[in-house]
Amino acid sequence: MDKIADMLTIVRNGSAARLEKVDMPASKVRESLAKILISEGFARSYKVARDSKQGIMRIYLKYDEAGVGAFSNLQKVSTPGRRVYIKADEIPVVRSGTGQAIISTNKGIMTGKEAQKHQLGGELLCLVW
Repeated sequence: MDKIADMLTIVRNGSAARLEKVDMPASKVRESLAKILISEGFARSYKVARDSKQGIMRIYLKYDEAGVGAFSNLQKVSTPGRRVYIKADEIPVVRSGTGQAIISTNKGIMTGKEAQKHQLGGELLCLVW
Protein backbone atom coordinates (compact mmCIF):
# COMPACT_ATOMS: atom_id res chain seq x y z
CA MET A 1 0.00 0.00 0.00
CA ASP A 2 1.09 3.53 -0.74
CA LYS A 3 0.93 5.46 2.56
CA ILE A 4 1.16 8.86 0.92
CA ALA A 5 -1.59 8.19 -1.62
CA ASP A 6 -3.84 6.83 1.13
CA MET A 7 -3.26 9.94 3.24
CA LEU A 8 -3.97 12.31 0.36
CA THR A 9 -7.17 10.44 -0.50
CA ILE A 10 -8.39 10.53 3.11
CA VAL A 11 -7.69 14.26 3.39
CA ARG A 12 -9.20 15.04 -0.05
CA ASN A 13 -12.38 13.05 0.70
CA GLY A 14 -12.69 14.58 4.17
CA SER A 15 -12.44 18.07 2.72
CA ALA A 16 -15.02 17.26 0.02
CA ALA A 17 -17.40 15.99 2.74
CA ARG A 18 -16.62 19.13 4.82
CA LEU A 19 -15.46 17.11 7.83
CA GLU A 20 -13.81 18.90 10.72
CA LYS A 21 -11.16 16.21 11.12
CA VAL A 22 -9.94 13.00 9.50
CA ASP A 23 -8.20 10.01 11.11
CA MET A 24 -5.59 7.67 9.66
CA PRO A 25 -2.81 5.38 10.86
CA ALA A 26 0.26 7.37 11.92
CA SER A 27 3.72 7.20 10.35
CA LYS A 28 6.73 9.52 10.20
CA VAL A 29 6.15 10.25 6.51
CA ARG A 30 2.53 11.20 7.14
CA GLU A 31 3.56 13.42 10.06
CA SER A 32 6.07 15.22 7.81
CA LEU A 33 3.38 15.78 5.17
CA ALA A 34 0.92 17.02 7.81
CA LYS A 35 3.50 19.53 9.10
CA ILE A 36 3.95 20.88 5.58
CA LEU A 37 0.17 21.13 5.01
CA ILE A 38 -0.15 23.10 8.26
CA SER A 39 2.82 25.40 7.61
CA GLU A 40 1.52 26.23 4.12
CA GLY A 41 -2.00 26.97 5.41
CA PHE A 42 -3.83 23.96 3.94
CA ALA A 43 -4.77 22.45 7.35
CA ARG A 44 -5.22 23.75 10.91
CA SER A 45 -3.35 21.22 13.05
CA TYR A 46 -2.71 17.54 13.69
CA LYS A 47 -2.39 15.21 16.66
CA VAL A 48 -0.92 11.74 17.06
CA ALA A 49 -2.44 9.39 19.63
CA ARG A 50 -0.10 6.54 20.46
CA ASP A 51 -1.53 3.07 21.08
CA SER A 52 -0.17 -0.46 21.23
CA LYS A 53 0.21 -0.50 17.42
CA GLN A 54 1.45 2.36 15.27
CA GLY A 55 -0.87 5.08 16.54
CA ILE A 56 -3.63 7.20 15.04
CA MET A 57 -3.03 10.57 13.39
CA ARG A 58 -5.85 13.10 13.32
CA ILE A 59 -5.66 16.05 10.92
CA TYR A 60 -7.94 19.03 11.50
CA LEU A 61 -9.00 20.50 8.15
CA LYS A 62 -9.20 24.21 7.40
CA TYR A 63 -12.14 26.06 5.82
CA ASP A 64 -12.99 29.71 5.23
CA GLU A 65 -16.13 31.51 6.43
CA ALA A 66 -18.12 30.29 3.41
CA GLY A 67 -17.19 26.67 4.12
CA VAL A 68 -14.79 26.34 1.19
CA GLY A 69 -11.74 24.15 1.86
CA ALA A 70 -8.27 25.66 2.08
CA PHE A 71 -7.15 23.60 -0.93
CA SER A 72 -8.94 22.53 -4.08
CA ASN A 73 -6.86 19.45 -4.91
CA LEU A 74 -4.10 17.16 -3.70
CA GLN A 75 -2.44 15.33 -6.59
CA LYS A 76 -0.04 12.40 -6.14
CA VAL A 77 2.75 12.56 -8.71
CA SER A 78 5.23 9.80 -7.87
CA THR A 79 3.72 6.33 -7.46
CA PRO A 80 5.27 2.98 -6.49
CA GLY A 81 5.09 1.92 -10.15
CA ARG A 82 6.42 5.19 -11.56
CA ARG A 83 8.82 7.18 -9.43
CA VAL A 84 9.37 10.78 -10.51
CA TYR A 85 12.73 12.32 -9.60
CA ILE A 86 13.59 15.95 -10.33
CA LYS A 87 16.61 18.23 -10.00
CA ALA A 88 16.53 21.46 -8.03
CA ASP A 89 16.12 23.56 -11.18
CA GLU A 90 13.23 21.37 -12.41
CA ILE A 91 10.93 21.92 -9.40
CA PRO A 92 7.52 22.94 -10.76
CA VAL A 93 5.70 26.15 -9.87
CA VAL A 94 2.19 25.05 -8.91
CA ARG A 95 -0.72 27.23 -10.02
CA SER A 96 1.39 30.38 -10.46
CA GLY A 97 2.75 30.09 -6.94
CA THR A 98 -0.58 29.61 -5.11
CA GLY A 99 0.06 25.89 -4.71
CA GLN A 100 2.97 23.88 -3.45
CA ALA A 101 5.10 20.96 -4.62
CA ILE A 102 6.15 18.52 -1.90
CA ILE A 103 9.48 16.78 -2.42
CA SER A 104 11.31 14.01 -0.59
CA THR A 105 15.00 14.96 -0.47
CA ASN A 106 18.00 13.48 1.29
CA LYS A 107 17.45 16.16 3.99
CA GLY A 108 13.81 15.10 4.56
CA ILE A 109 10.43 15.95 3.12
CA MET A 110 10.08 19.63 2.27
CA THR A 111 8.27 22.08 0.02
CA GLY A 112 9.50 22.94 -3.44
CA LYS A 113 10.49 26.44 -2.31
CA GLU A 114 12.64 25.08 0.53
CA ALA A 115 14.26 22.54 -1.80
CA GLN A 116 15.11 25.26 -4.33
CA LYS A 117 16.54 27.43 -1.56
CA HIS A 118 18.84 24.60 -0.46
CA GLN A 119 19.53 23.51 -4.08
CA LEU A 120 18.16 20.00 -3.45
CA GLY A 121 16.38 17.68 -5.83
CA GLY A 122 14.56 14.47 -5.04
CA GLU A 123 11.36 12.53 -5.51
CA LEU A 124 8.35 14.69 -6.38
CA LEU A 125 5.71 13.28 -4.04
CA CYS A 126 2.64 15.44 -4.64
CA LEU A 127 1.21 18.80 -5.65
CA VAL A 128 -1.22 20.78 -3.49
CA TRP A 129 -3.32 23.75 -4.64
